[in-house]
Amino acid sequence: MPLLPIALISCAALGLEILLMRLFAIVQWHHFAYLAVSLALLGYGAAGAVLAIVGDRLHVAFHKVFAISALLFGLTAPIAFLAAQAIPFNALEILWDPRQWLWLSLQYLLLFVPFFFAAFCLCLAFSRFGGQSHSIYGADLWGASAGSLLAIGLLFMLPPQRVLLVVGSLALAAAVLAWPAPRRRIVYFLLPAVLLLPWVIPDKLVALHPSQYKSLSRNLLIPGAKVMAEKHSPLGQVTAVENRLVPLRHAPGLSMGAESEPPEQLGVFVDGEGPGAITRFDGRLEPLAFLGKMPSATPYQLLHRPSVLVLGAGAGMDVLQALRHGATSVDAVELDANMAALVAHDHAAFAGRLYQLPQVKLHVAEARSFVAGSRQRYDLIVLPLADTFGTASAGLYGLAEDYLHTVEAFRLYFHHLEPDGMLALNRWMQLPPRDLIKLAATAVEALAHEGVAQPMRHLALLRGWQTAAMVVKRTPFTAQEVAALQAFAEAQAFDLEWAGGRVGIEAPHHRLDQPYFAEAFDALGGTADERAGFYRRYKFHIAPSGDDRPYFQHFFTWRALPEILRLKERGGLPLVEMGYPVLVATWLQAVVFGALLILLPLRVAKWRAAAGSMGRGRVFGYFAALGMAFMLLEMAFLQKFVLLLGHPLYAAAAVLTAFLFFAGAGSRMSGRLSACGHKMPMLWPAIGIMLLGMIYLAALPSLLAICMSWPMAARLALGVALVAPLAFCMGMPFPLGMACVARAEAGLLPWAYGVNACFSVMSAPLATLLAIEIGFSGVVMLALGLYLAALMTFPVAGHAGNRHKEAGYA
Repeated sequence: MPLLPIALISCAALGLEILLMRLFAIVQWHHFAYLAVSLALLGYGAAGAVLAIVGDRLHVAFHKVFAISALLFGLTAPIAFLAAQAIPFNALEILWDPRQWLWLSLQYLLLFVPFFFAAFCLCLAFSRFGGQSHSIYGADLWGASAGSLLAIGLLFMLPPQRVLLVVGSLALAAAVLAWPAPRRRIVYFLLPAVLLLPWVIPDKLVALHPSQYKSLSRNLLIPGAKVMAEKHSPLGQVTAVENRLVPLRHAPGLSMGAESEPPEQLGVFVDGEGPGAITRFDGRLEPLAFLGKMPSATPYQLLHRPSVLVLGAGAGMDVLQALRHGATSVDAVELDANMAALVAHDHAAFAGRLYQLPQVKLHVAEARSFVAGSRQRYDLIVLPLADTFGTASAGLYGLAEDYLHTVEAFRLYFHHLEPDGMLALNRWMQLPPRDLIKLAATAVEALAHEGVAQPMRHLALLRGWQTAAMVVKRTPFTAQEVAALQAFAEAQAFDLEWAGGRVGIEAPHHRLDQPYFAEAFDALGGTADERAGFYRRYKFHIAPSGDDRPYFQHFFTWRALPEILRLKERGGLPLVEMGYPVLVATWLQAVVFGALLILLPLRVAKWRAAAGSMGRGRVFGYFAALGMAFMLLEMAFLQKFVLLLGHPLYAAAAVLTAFLFFAGAGSRMSGRLSACGHKMPMLWPAIGIMLLGMIYLAALPSLLAICMSWPMAARLALGVALVAPLAFCMGMPFPLGMACVARAEAGLLPWAYGVNACFSVMSAPLATLLAIEIGFSGVVMLALGLYLAALMTFPVAGHAGNRHKEAGYA
């Protein structure tokens, strides 16, 4: 039994999945990457369907078929992606150009191919050696665990397209190792060449071609633009662009009355989106006068020589703004070391050695974890503009976990402010308003939890033509502070919508067709029940997000969709918040294709008419429940560990690696249990899963709040320790069921594998949808219920289903 080739195939397949997410985030946008990969993974279900139809005919040539499938996986992994990015698909046109669905379907088809061959190897092994399912599943999971670490580790060192070639070479190595024994010695000579292949292929053959509609692509079309530096990591591709012929002028929301313009700037793009800007600084503050004429300068009108914390320093503009307004100290927190290095090292002279100034201290850390671990209090905490106007208006981040804008996060910020300190939140203007009202609602709920009786007296909102600034103060705004804000707004042609209460605007500089903010803020000033009624009535989802449902940028509501579609010709489609409906479409397509892949073998395969000793309904119910439950729990913990570890990348590395490794250990242990004849083998793993799940539900919120300030190594160790016992138990049910099926009705093995794979794939988008609607706790409870359902449908031999009922599945 080729356990090492199986592990290599799983390693390469998991690595390919992670890489495609990263690659499509660069060439398209991240939620379409998720869509494409989710449907491509249906190749796992298709492999089970095909093998169920073919039957035992391939078993006699197992090693050769396995090796050929591995070879085809290794070859098609890079080729499929390179061909997919050549398809003229534009994600931004998908809702009004029917041709885009054709191009997207072609991408599905291409990405489907390598996953099909990878899955065919694994399914063939289960079919041929069903009695040793625990060993095969263990090798599969351990290989996948190594694949997640390998892919993420290599992304710190190599461009993603080069890592894609490494993944392909691993599959080719598996093909060499699995080749039939009589000729294996000859084939072994190919192994060194296979492993060297990724390093000799020219860069131009694997170059990335980002969408022409991405910000970086558009900026590089401007005469004089040239790339100065490019850095890669799993956190993103950071690109610095210079243009001396047509200089960049990046000053979001700059007053239309501003008489000065920014100094020379370098554009900075992350995954092709932006720009941010590194601004030339020679130590003089006079050339930075433009930084005082932006809405983000609002809190500085009320503070004298403040201590400032910038959460997400990026290219440094908010740090310069703090210095321009007399900050005595600035703590600049930036997650991406490559972004920090552009300012601190690569272009340090251009940036005036900003991060080496005595009053500035750079921290490469995740923002919320840094605050949780800090003992310092600040006069001002700043959350800068975190995305571009285009992506914000299109709702492209609506599916991303955001633990910086939850009620719990705001309460944490308040605890690190001086008694008269302020929290400043800078956002792009979106009309009709969504995120600004949701920000206000989140602040109100956080203040209410802190015992503030009239939270709206602590809020101020100033808006310009492009951006807006919201300031939340620990104490109520005074009349003098309101007057200062009104004077600043009038001087810069901004509109002060709210400052401790409704502010009358006699002649707004940027007129709206309705008094959105005044009406919304009046409603937010009511009782808790009145606020809840306002959240239900509003056309967008503006209820505050919490750590259990950390989707701040999710604004989509189904009741608004008909009206938005009627506004199609008037440019209303950006209001759809594309991420959420695309995720729903992903799930629906996965359900349709998955159903076809499950039902087709029952219609075609010869064993359809055989009664057997085991009901196919029980096999279907058991493996479907397992596929959904495993994925739901894995995705739920991945989401929750973003809070513990500070970034989806670190959460993915820890959760996937730990889940797969310890589930593999559980699979190996399951071989010692009796696998057929009664439900006892499944009973103890099911009890362990449900008991641990309930304990984690009760204890995790408090535990994570305590441990967020720990060093990263300690948090990683805690994450692994939490995952290990649960994953160990979760690794047992699948091989136990496969072993029982192998003994009672071996012809069902490929179909059972396909059912499990299809429902796993269906559950990936479903887990995110459910997390948005019912939260982490709800997803975990549903998964535990599914494990209970799996226990009740364990495929015990001798429980053949009624022939008439079985025919219904066909």
